Amino acid sequence: MGGGAAGLTAAIYLGRFRRRCRVVDAGDSRARWIPTSHNIPGFTAGVSGEEFLAALKAQAIKFGAQLHAGSVMSLARHDEIFHVRTEQGTLRSRFVLLATGVKDHIPAIEGAQDAILRSLLRFCPICDAFEAIDKRIAVIGDGALGEREASFLRHYSERVTLLHIGALSDTSRRIQVLGLERIVIDLNQVRLFEDHIVLETLAGRREFDLAYIALGCSAQNKMALELHARCDEYGALQVNAHQETTVPGLYAAGDVVRGLNQVVVAAAEAAIAATDIHNKLRGARPA
Repeated sequence: MGGGAAGLTAAIYLGRFRRRCRVVDAGDSRARWIPTSHNIPGFTAGVSGEEFLAALKAQAIKFGAQLHAGSVMSLARHDEIFHVRTEQGTLRSRFVLLATGVKDHIPAIEGAQDAILRSLLRFCPICDAFEAIDKRIAVIGDGALGEREASFLRHYSERVTLLHIGALSDTSRRIQVLGLERIVIDLNQVRLFEDHIVLETLAGRREFDLAYIALGCSAQNKMALELHARCDEYGALQVNAHQETTVPGLYAAGDVVRGLNQVVVAAAEAAIAATDIHNKLRGARPA
C-alpha cells in the first residue's frame, strides 16, 4: 500500500522473488515534491522525484507487479488473511506492506505548493542543504523543531533566520546560546516570488533566498492503528528488525516508520521487508 520509493522497491524485490505483488497507489507520494535530488546514489546529475518514481514504476512492472491507481478504503484481517478494500474491489493477501508515508504540514502562504516544486520552499535540509551553502536561509517553524532545523542549517550558512509563528515557548535563552536570529511573524507577512522570499514587518523588509518548512508532519497510520498496531509517541509505526509491525504479517517501511525520512532509507527498509515476506513464503510454488 503506497506507490512511493518503499512500495515500489518492495514490488521490484517481490517480483524478482517470483511472488505476486499488487501496489495500490493513490499518486500522492511525498517524493513527487522533489524538484531535483542530488543525494540519491547513482544519479550524479540529480533526478527529480517524478523521474525517480517513474523509473521505479517501470522496473516494478517489468518484474510483474500490478499497479492499482486509487486509495485503500479499509484494511481488515480475518483468519490470518488481510482484506484490502480499494475503490476497484477487495484484495486478499497473507502479507501487507504499509508504505503510506506522512503528510507534511504546509504553511498557509499563497503559492506555497508551486514554491516547493521549484525549491524556493523546502522540507529536508538533509536532502538539499548542500545546495544552500552560504545562502540567506529562513526557517519557518512554531517550536522546538524549527529551532533544531535552524541550528542544523548553521553548518551550511551563517545567514540563517528562524521565522517563528504562533505562541513563543520559553526558549529565548536556547536561541541566544545557539546564536540564532529569531523573528516572530504572521504568515501573511511572507510573500513568495520566483527566486526569493520577502518578509515585511513593522521593523522593515527582509529578503531570503529560500526557506525550510519546519512545521512537522502527520504519519499516515490510521489503518494500522485500527488493527491495533503499536506506534511511538510521534505516530510512527513500531517494527522489528525485518520491518514487521506488532500485527503479524503487517509490514511497514518508509516515512510511516520512525527514522530518517529519505527515499534511499525507504527503499532499503522495503527490501528488508520484501525479503522477509519471501522467506516466510518459501516452499510455496512461485507465481
